[in-house]
Amino acid sequence: MVRSQGRPPDPVSVLRGHRASVTALAFHDSSLLVSGDSDGELKLWDMVKRRPHISARVQTPASGVIGIGAGKTLGNKILSQGRDGTLKVWELAEGRLSREPLLIIDTEAYHFCKLSICRPASCATDSSASEMIDASTDSSDDNNGEIGSLSNVERKNYVALAGKDPSMVDVWDIDAGNLAMQFGRDTSVELLPHKKASGMCMALQAFNQINGEGFLHVVAGYEDGSLAMWDARNPKIPCLTTCLHQEPVLSIALDGPCQGGVSGSADERLILFSLDYQQNSFQMRKEVALGNPGTADISIRKDDKIVATAGWDCRVRIYDYRRSRALAKLKYHSDLVNSVCFSDDCKLLTSASKDGTIALWSIYPPQEDLSISA
Repeated sequence: MVRSQGRPPDPVSVLRGHRASVTALAFHDSSLLVSGDSDGELKLWDMVKRRPHISARVQTPASGVIGIGAGKTLGNKILSQGRDGTLKVWELAEGRLSREPLLIIDTEAYHFCKLSICRPASCATDSSASEMIDASTDSSDDNNGEIGSLSNVERKNYVALAGKDPSMVDVWDIDAGNLAMQFGRDTSVELLPHKKASGMCMALQAFNQINGEGFLHVVAGYEDGSLAMWDARNPKIPCLTTCLHQEPVLSIALDGPCQGGVSGSADERLILFSLDYQQNSFQMRKEVALGNPGTADISIRKDDKIVATAGWDCRVRIYDYRRSRALAKLKYHSDLVNSVCFSDDCKLLTSASKDGTIALWSIYPPQEDLSISA
């Protein structure tokens, strides 16, 4: 059990098996962790036995694994994203990973922006909310597939990632292998000649929001430190924009209802923000000074109580999301931390580092009903 004061805890366990920098983490479920490294190796870890269950070379060593897609929304599919512009879909069946990918998507995107699986906002996960989405959305798309509602979006598997033009966001249907839509101001010079280019998309999160009638949204962070939210009904103009950072945005995490989140960048600040859909604006809740630059990844626990960040300074920082305050600084890794991820049951936090290790932490486990305000 972690206390809000005193010496921070050590990891409850450390997973060693990667021979290169561990770049990405995702839980398939609470008992199965998926990790990828810069050599292109993917490992599936049995979280009961704390050992690798499956190891496979899914990307070339030259491209490595920069992003992973896994979880209940994908069923038995696992995604691996390489810097060579490929997104591969693998099948997990009978405890084995398919020898060949079910699908290879050539995105022609050669950069470090990690993929994001489109997820429903938590207020849209129950059956009544799903019925509201189905009733309120129009399934028709225009001929280019760029604009239109994505009815039944919660039943389809969409993944968002920075596109061939790195200033734009592509959304792919990974069941059909088709490009569903694109978000971006590709005609910004004509539309908004006074608007300075935001640069490359560096981080993103995709979701469908019941307040937006089930339409797919993407929150993206850019090279100039700005954030923008895009709506499928108007993919060429962002519905919300702000500039909260002085350096490129490297990481974004949204809470369950997708009404707020946390952003990190190459600067020394962490920003907690809310999304005001009525006022069409980002509202800064809190600015946290880190003391050291660089937040590579952020994860918000599914109960929306705890936030974890992955730092370039080899530290994992823990925050109270609701009260916007620091709780602990975890020290184990000997090199920069690339990824953090909470288990679905909220009992474990995992952190992956360039030092090749994955640390497991027990952080304010929910069954303890611990009051973190004490």
